[in-house]
Amino acid sequence: MPQRLRLVHLHDAAELADLQARNRAFLAPGDPIRDDVYFTVSGQRAEVEAALARHERGKALPLVILDVDGVIAGRLTLSGIVRGPFQSCSVGYWLAEDQTRKGLATEAVQAAISLAFSDLALHRVQAETLLANVASQRVLAKAGFEQYGLAPSYLKIAGAWQDHLMFQKLSS
Repeated sequence: MPQRLRLVHLHDAAELADLQARNRAFLAPGDPIRDDVYFTVSGQRAEVEAALARHERGKALPLVILDVDGVIAGRLTLSGIVRGPFQSCSVGYWLAEDQTRKGLATEAVQAAISLAFSDLALHRVQAETLLANVASQRVLAKAGFEQYGLAPSYLKIAGAWQDHLMFQKLSS
């Protein structure tokens, strides 16, 4: 696994809770409305347990993004893994505010794409962004994604159904 990414572990719950709590306002415009418990160690432990259960079933690859010092800087998940003729997944990621604009998201997405196409033998990875999330759109462009559409009222983010731009990257 690339050095900037590793599988999330239950012992990451405290560090993730701290990171989520410190970045709550920064991440809120791109997240669903979250209960206060989400920002606690027990809330993050439950999130990690659920993610690892999906991983065990082959439906997700939940990772942490590490900064240059090996400290957790955010999360990245390959989710919704579908086998058979589709061979596809979605990628989602976030970084702490103080870790943005350093190329870390681009590096992490590129490493995850490599894992998706090599280790997981997938054909397609998709991603979605809010229309105003230009920074994430730049990350996807640098990682070789192409925009292919617009999904009206795609996800309920910050309490409202919001449109998303759709991106994909194919293995060949």
